[in-house]
Amino acid sequence: MRTEQNLTRLDRVFARLDREPERPAHIDVPKMSRHRVALVLATLAFYLAIVWLVVITSWLVRLDWLVMFFRPYQQWSGIHWFVDYYVVLGQRGPTAVMVAAWLGWRSWRQHTLRPMLTLGASLLLLNITVGAAKLGMGRLGPHYATTIGSNEMGLGGDIFPSGHTANAVVTWGILAYLASTPRARRWLSALSAVTSLGVGLATVYLGTHWLSDVVLGWAAGLLILLALPWCEPLIARAEVAIFDLRDRWRDRRAGTAPAPAPAAPVAVPVPFASGAPVQEEASTAREPAAPARSPRAPVYLAPGPHTTRSERTPVTPVGSRRPPHADRLPRGAAASAARPLTGG
Repeated sequence: MRTEQNLTRLDRVFARLDREPERPAHIDVPKMSRHRVALVLATLAFYLAIVWLVVITSWLVRLDWLVMFFRPYQQWSGIHWFVDYYVVLGQRGPTAVMVAAWLGWRSWRQHTLRPMLTLGASLLLLNITVGAAKLGMGRLGPHYATTIGSNEMGLGGDIFPSGHTANAVVTWGILAYLASTPRARRWLSALSAVTSLGVGLATVYLGTHWLSDVVLGWAAGLLILLALPWCEPLIARAEVAIFDLRDRWRDRRAGTAPAPAPAAPVAVPVPFASGAPVQEEASTAREPAAPARSPRAPVYLAPGPHTTRSERTPVTPVGSRRPPHADRLPRGAAASAARPLTGG
């Protein structure tokens, strides 16, 4: 009788993850196409237009004051508790931790650092661009406004553009940017748009931002997401450098040393006809030694013509205990000459 194991929903999820390949065959990296460049230019023009409308104290500033006097947190006080929790989705610390946990899992599964490096590059751009704009324009928020109807610019504030809104656009939009399939990219794009839209309106509801702050925050976050393909070559080089650094650190930790240089050939003395020792290389399998600087003959050879070893007459070296053998013949002689002839 065949029995099957009852798997829970969590077991089936992990079983599905285990069947997925560790490294995808193709990682879709967005390119800076002409369509994307046109979107970047249009968003930048919209960004500058919002700034100009606030600087000249136009109808947009009057709309900011109307919304502030309406006090949405008093008109719809029943949802105040929900908005207090929902606005956390725009805070940089909690959202960065949640998104980094998911992207870290993807990096580990795919054996690539691109998701984490892309998140780091986007947050760095966010801090630089939005932070510089906040400090440069110095606009005060609704709770600290001094003159009714003014734009409150240049008074030392840090409210314009909205950091909560821009962070929500970038942090949740990076999931859509790094999606593996077009379908997942569409769904994640819609989810991040709804989330960032809600975070921006939540700050207006709580009275912490002007409406124009939120609109400029949406444009600032979208500019960062659209400009990320320009950072892809730098992200790829950073990944290669990190992996090289890791490999060198592993080699150093393992204590691997470079291969030793080949030893010089060892010379051993052999008998010579005049009684002086002649040196010979012990092994021919080793690499040849470097050529001598001078073409002079080696100092250990006696002057004059030399014969090959096969033609030399074997003699007893000086100082040897072996008695001399005058009847020994050279190695080149015939073997029959060394044997006495015997008659049949």
